[in-house]
Amino acid sequence: MRIVILDGYTTNPGDLNWQALASLGELVVYEHTSASETVERASQAEIVISNKTVLGSKVIEKLPNLRYIGLLSTGCTVVDLQATRRRGIPVTNIPAYSTQSVAQLVFALLLELTNHVQSHSDSVFRGDWARSRDFCYWNQPQTELAGKTMGIVGYGQIGQAVARIAQAFGMQVLVCGRPSSQKEKTLSPGLRLTSFEAVLEGSDAVSLHCPLTNETRELINRHTLERMKSGALLINTSRGSVLNETEVAEALRDGRLGGFAADVLSTEPPSPRNPLLRAPNCLLTPHIAWATYEARARLIAIAAQNLAAFLNDAPVNVVN
Repeated sequence: MRIVILDGYTTNPGDLNWQALASLGELVVYEHTSASETVERASQAEIVISNKTVLGSKVIEKLPNLRYIGLLSTGCTVVDLQATRRRGIPVTNIPAYSTQSVAQLVFALLLELTNHVQSHSDSVFRGDWARSRDFCYWNQPQTELAGKTMGIVGYGQIGQAVARIAQAFGMQVLVCGRPSSQKEKTLSPGLRLTSFEAVLEGSDAVSLHCPLTNETRELINRHTLERMKSGALLINTSRGSVLNETEVAEALRDGRLGGFAADVLSTEPPSPRNPLLRAPNCLLTPHIAWATYEARARLIAIAAQNLAAFLNDAPVNVVN
């Protein structure tokens, strides 16, 4: 059985191995695959594994041996699911492999917005501390999280992990979104389910953890930004298009939004014209929340488990 990984590099740039998948068949790994190369590389494969290489209906039609598609991601937008249903080809994803890593980055971003660690370190290495007449100084305000309110939009596994960390910092937590079958009365003290509007109006920092749907596309826009506290912070580690980037940049320039940090953008890699690249008080990281060594190791292990389950006629994590 031939297994082809179309774009393995981002998942495993060389610090991990593919042995768990190689043990299940004849494995061929490509670091990157362009649209023009996809059919040729996958044509003899029964098993195709992809992270971001698009498998649209026209590509799927040209793969007569294809029996299974495994995604190296949670999202499944790169596959035409209707085309796979017509062919009876199961598509599996990797759920919940990076929950703790994403939650960790949320607070790395939040702490940079509140403590400005990098800019102070840069200042020290420029010699500012050596020249200081005082034993300490700060070039940007320092903000304590204890007693502040964190708003969480989307209460899946990542949102829940973020809530736990926020509470450990002594923050109050407001949540909107489906509570994963939990009832408000079962939530821990200091955490309250409420409306989206109440989250915006009552939070000192808002963290976005909602999927991208027709309802959430540009959920954060000029009108919803106006409902936020003046000077509040906004963090997005969900999907870039859940907010209007132009209007977020405007709110930063106007000072209505105190700071913005994101690990995702509407187009990745971004256009040089993306307005956030020129906005003040803005932190951007290149979609790395999922990319800890530990999370990527789990991802590969789950991908192998998904394929093994399919080969045993008991498929799991099927999204189509």
